[in-house]
Amino acid sequence: MQQWKDYQEKNKQRFLDELLELLRIPSISAKPENKNDMVSCAEKVKQRLEEAGAQKVEIFSTKGHPVVFGEIKVDDSKPTVLVYGHYDVQPVEPLELWHSGPFDPVIKDGKIYARGSADDKGQFYMHIKALETMVKTNSVPLNIKFIIEGEEEVGSDNLEPFLEAHKDLLKADVVLISDTSMISLDTPSLDTGVRGLSYIEVEITGPNRDLHSGVYGGAVANPITILAQMIASLHDENNHITIPGFYDDVQVLSEEERTKLNKAPFDESEYKNELGVKELWGEKGYTTLERTGVRPTLELNGIWGGYMGEGSKTVLPANAHAKISCRLVPGQDHHKMTDLLIKHLEKITPNCVRIKAFAHHGGNPYVTPIDSIEYKAAEKAIEATFGKAPIPVRGGGSIPITSLFESILNCKTIFMGFGLDNDNLHSPNEKYNVENYYKGIETIPYFHKFYADLKK
Repeated sequence: MQQWKDYQEKNKQRFLDELLELLRIPSISAKPENKNDMVSCAEKVKQRLEEAGAQKVEIFSTKGHPVVFGEIKVDDSKPTVLVYGHYDVQPVEPLELWHSGPFDPVIKDGKIYARGSADDKGQFYMHIKALETMVKTNSVPLNIKFIIEGEEEVGSDNLEPFLEAHKDLLKADVVLISDTSMISLDTPSLDTGVRGLSYIEVEITGPNRDLHSGVYGGAVANPITILAQMIASLHDENNHITIPGFYDDVQVLSEEERTKLNKAPFDESEYKNELGVKELWGEKGYTTLERTGVRPTLELNGIWGGYMGEGSKTVLPANAHAKISCRLVPGQDHHKMTDLLIKHLEKITPNCVRIKAFAHHGGNPYVTPIDSIEYKAAEKAIEATFGKAPIPVRGGGSIPITSLFESILNCKTIFMGFGLDNDNLHSPNEKYNVENYYKGIETIPYFHKFYADLKK
């Protein structure tokens, strides 16, 4: 609608400035020292929702970080969309790899460089500016609720009890999330699902203290060596995960489904060049698009032990540690898979060391039906602003709370992300294209309009 476009064009610099202000708040949920920043960020989100025209905005305390709720009600007979997002961000280390301050946003070559720019401040803030656009042009077509939480990056442990306690407040017909990516602005896409997650930490302990590697080396097991051997055994020569039962519940795609999935544009040479790798690696018998979207994985996210300071120290360490995550696909339950992983590691631990393993967080995979009214509304919205229909794809990341929305609130989730796969999520120099940000603000009102029309 022209009135939306005119309003957005008139206010685009302010829309950008407000996002940059939000990005300056170091809302790192994993670090206790950032607790006050989390509160400050929640308060800023509340302020912006109120300014955008939300009629009811409230910050709810949890056992962890606050949840921000907002609502605009136009007509009880109209459908209700619940917009979900998260204001917390990942830790920024290693700092030395950032070319600018993680919380000092810089715009370079049309990209906003800052932690949280794409995941998820830049993406959920599009919805607040879309709300403002509709309110200021008197064109809100349905009821809209917002739930912006502060613990997505640490597992959303307190979201389930919040949802259970506020079912009536959060009642909606569909959940709309922008925390995913699309292929490109030239080739728009919509995620039809995301993978689940199982995340554990392992500690291997050998002797009761660090030892002199010359005096004891060769006689006492080195925990780092043992841990490395255990981890290496988790994949075979075909990069197939070796844990017994790991694939038992995987819902295997038909050949027809695999063919459709692989029709998405993909240039392997460009992919390798962008990542700076000579060859790709993965489970034999599957394409890159399948490996990153519809197949389960096991990855080592961190490993440490022994002396890591400057210079040398000939030590046989007492401990070694690792963080391991599995991305899960439909059919796999994250509780079951976490238990399976921990028990397997305990079983293969040799008697020369001891193991302690525990879960950090996880969530189940989620797939949304593409023949639903909700998906069709998103499809029509993309086509209205991009001039072409989006390609349905499976996302490789995880948004664990989607299964909670369905089980507790009894509504489906639609993923309408505007990020790109190369936005450096969780990495140094995270970025978000300014053009993608504006495109999201332009597109979101169309989703609300088309959804209201289709639900009549």
